Amino acid sequence: MSALLSDTALTYVTPPAHRGWRQPLAALLRGGARGLAIQLAVLIGVALVIGMLAANVVANLQRLGVKTGFGFLERPAGFDISQTLISYGEQSTYLTAFVVALLNTLLVFALAGLLATVLGFLIGMGRLSGNGIVAAAAGLYVETFRNIPVLIQLLFWYFAVLRPLPGPRQSLSVADVVFLNNRGLFLPSLYFGDGSGFLIAAAAGALLVTLGILLAARHRRIQSGKRPGWVRCAALPIIGLIAAFWLAPAGGIAWQLPRLAGFNFTGGVAVTPELFALTLGLGLYSAAYVAEIVRSGVQAIPRGQIEAARSLGLSPWQIARMIEMPLALRIIVAPLGAYYVILLKNTSLASAIAYPDLMHVFAGTVLNQTGEPLEVMLITLATYLGLGLVLSGMTSAVNRWLPR
Repeated sequence: MSALLSDTALTYVTPPAHRGWRQPLAALLRGGARGLAIQLAVLIGVALVIGMLAANVVANLQRLGVKTGFGFLERPAGFDISQTLISYGEQSTYLTAFVVALLNTLLVFALAGLLATVLGFLIGMGRLSGNGIVAAAAGLYVETFRNIPVLIQLLFWYFAVLRPLPGPRQSLSVADVVFLNNRGLFLPSLYFGDGSGFLIAAAAGALLVTLGILLAARHRRIQSGKRPGWVRCAALPIIGLIAAFWLAPAGGIAWQLPRLAGFNFTGGVAVTPELFALTLGLGLYSAAYVAEIVRSGVQAIPRGQIEAARSLGLSPWQIARMIEMPLALRIIVAPLGAYYVILLKNTSLASAIAYPDLMHVFAGTVLNQTGEPLEVMLITLATYLGLGLVLSGMTSAVNRWLPR
């Protein structure tokens, strides 16, 4: 019966074969010589219009005496950035400032995307729950966050929730390990000492061995229909790794807790209020859309698949884990990837709360200082376009791989 389920699912969701470069070429030649001539004429017309616009811009810039070129990227920036993931100072170049702003943008996108994905999957499955209270609460969440503009939500989290928090000395704390105040969120971090290299290598090796055992056991179970007994050995590398960490000498890897020193906290990881507000605002807003994508993907599965699973005696959790989610993934990957591109573009709203992202630092401060709007905006537009194309390409690759 499980084989029947798999075969039926593959027949239902497998997309047409990818034809590579032949499909657009066939579409180009479909209209014959006349159609090809019309398309070439349109293409030449568009190129001429773009060339005329570019020439007009260059002529106006020369008439106004505006300097052009990308040489400003090598000049010192002369300003500070409140959050940096790499080394940066006032003597760093504008190119370094661009890299810092780009990394800050990618950090917001990664954190908000992770929160939106996890929460969206839970809420999407909750909307399909047989429990009326759970389904109603999930539906209320979706309708509430989806219908409030994302900019208003960002301003709410930043000005109405985080700014009124008490100062560092009156911080809200969780077990005196996590602290929240108007300076941000302070979390424990890992400290890597002199002996950390061996422990990191041991951790990587243990994880690879465990993953290899699990994959081999899965392959054997698919072939024989039985789970091999030696799959229990997958826990041994993890147990050995825990023992290695426990017996490791001091100075290897240790937790570094945040502590109050003067008027602020030191140690640990400090999440600025701007980053915290952006992660909450974009993550909670996007989770509503991810939940709808998940719900629609699950409901698109033929009901016969679910009924067959129930007839086999599978529990609701087993049905969701082994039937609904694997089949729904093949349906929701494309719209989910498209929404990730929208989430990436929504990070440009970070400048509304002065978070040092690409728009705020490069298309704001750098543009005002250099007085070269054309080059700055071209770099900004090309960066967002490139990131969007990368996400689209990754989505297409995953979408082609899943049916296999």
